[in-house]
Amino acid sequence: MYEFSTIEVIGYLGSFFIAFAMTFSSIVKLRWFSFVGTILFTTYGFSIGAYPVGIVNAFIMMTNIVFLIRFYSKKELFRTLEIRNDNRYLLDFLQFHKTDIAQFFPDFSVENNETVLSYLILRNMQVAGVFIGKRIDDHSLCVKLDYVTPEYRDYKLGKFIYDANQSLFKQKEIKTIISGSYSPKNDQYLKKLGFEPSIQDQKVVFIKHIE
Repeated sequence: MYEFSTIEVIGYLGSFFIAFAMTFSSIVKLRWFSFVGTILFTTYGFSIGAYPVGIVNAFIMMTNIVFLIRFYSKKELFRTLEIRNDNRYLLDFLQFHKTDIAQFFPDFSVENNETVLSYLILRNMQVAGVFIGKRIDDHSLCVKLDYVTPEYRDYKLGKFIYDANQSLFKQKEIKTIISGSYSPKNDQYLKKLGFEPSIQDQKVVFIKHIE
């Protein structure tokens, strides 16, 4: 029975990481997986004497490092833009991303009444997502939709909405934000942003208090 050598395993792992990187719509995730893959492939190439393979992957590895440093060090502009619930752009945006939204919020539907607050989330003046909440009472808001387009899913928008931009809620005198358990992916997202799980009416919900 053939046994793989350590260097062969490194080569296969490098191939896996580089190939898997191509499946991500998020440029950051693509760069991270590509970075790991090129480290492995660079090691593999130089170890077996395939210097062209080692040199090319070393160059790609350095390119990934430069990109990631720039990404994590650059300052970005985040803004929220409150809009009407029947705004034409909002409705078209929701329709265009309907299939992707259903993965995170399978029961979401558009409501148009005065208790619903709708915002476009801008990142460097590009529409990167949509936040829609419904007032439960004068000081509580239920998250109906917190959607970010695939290319911007690095938690920066979530941190901006729920932490840096909490004045958004304070202006509306909202002290408690409640989100249902809409999907496993969204539950994980909420926990990373400081929401605490709780039970209400025999259902799991996530709660965050505005300080």
